[in-house]
Amino acid sequence: MASKKESTFKNMVLVLFLISAIAATALAYVNVATETPISLAKLEKDKKAVSDVVPPFDNNPVAESDTLDIGGGDVIIVYPAKMGEKPVGTAIKTFSDLGFTERIKIMVGFDAEGKISGTSVLEHKETPGLGDKMDKSKSLAVVEKEDGTKDTTWWSKQFIGRKPEFDVVKDGDKNFANAKTIVVSKDGGEIDAITASTISSRAFCDAVNRAYVYQNKIGELKKKEGQPKAHYVLAGILALIAVIVILKKIK
Repeated sequence: MASKKESTFKNMVLVLFLISAIAATALAYVNVATETPISLAKLEKDKKAVSDVVPPFDNNPVAESDTLDIGGGDVIIVYPAKMGEKPVGTAIKTFSDLGFTERIKIMVGFDAEGKISGTSVLEHKETPGLGDKMDKSKSLAVVEKEDGTKDTTWWSKQFIGRKPEFDVVKDGDKNFANAKTIVVSKDGGEIDAITASTISSRAFCDAVNRAYVYQNKIGELKKKEGQPKAHYVLAGILALIAVIVILKKIK
C-alpha cells in the first residue's frame, strides 16, 4: 500500500514537472515573439510623451537621450530638447514605487529655467476612477470661470510652472534631497491630492521629484518602504499551502 502511494506521488510530481516545463517553454516563445513589437510600441509612446511635455524643439531628443544608472537596476532617461542647437528644455522618464499597486512611470518636462513644463503618464495600474486620474485623459474637465469664459483643467495641470525645492540632508557619505514643495498638501507641500487617492498622488510627486533631483545632481531621494503588496502576500500564502500539501503527501 505504501509502495503504491509512493508511486502515485512520484507520478504526480513528474506530471507537474512536465506541465511546468511545457508552460515555461511556451511562455518563453511568446515573450521572444512579442518583445520587439512591445519595445517599438513603448519607444513610440516615449517619443510622443517627450513632445507633449517640453517646449517646441527641432532636434531628435530620443536619439540624443542619456540613460542614468541610479542603482538597484533602475535608470532615469534624459531627453534633451533643442531649437537650433539652443537648449529649450528637458524631458525625463522617471518612476515611483510608492503607488497603490505597482510601479508608475511618467515623463516630466522642464523648460530652460528648470520649471515643470508638462507631465505625461506612461505606465500605471492605479485604481480606475481614483488613482488613474493622474492621467490627464482621466481627469480632463471644462470649467467655467467667473468672467463667463471656459477653461480646461486636469489634476496634473497644477504641476506646470512649478520649480521643485529641496532641503539637502547629509547622511554618512551621501546627500539626500527632502522635497519641500512638490509634496501633497496633507504632508505640508503645495500639491492638492487626487480625492480619495493620496497614495497615488504621493507616488506621482515622488516620480516628479526624482526626475528633478537626478537631472540637477542634487543628491538622492530616500527610499520609503511601503506596505507589502496584496498580490505578493497572496502568492506567499499559496506557496505555503502548496508546501504543506506536498509534505503531507510525502508522509
